Amino acid sequence: MKTVKKAFFKTLARVNKLIMPQYSKRDLNRLSKLDQALIAYRYYVTKNALDD
Repeated sequence: MKTVKKAFFKTLARVNKLIMPQYSKRDLNRLSKLDQALIAYRYYVTKNALDD
């Protein structure tokens, strides 16, 4: 069951990379609350997609 979850998050991470904006060059302190929430979501997905 764990591999199905990991495969789901890896696929979701790929989709996010294609359609969501990049925040690497921006000042994180000046982002809106929505942008901060998107970064938190991407972090959650990436964390779950990586191998333990």
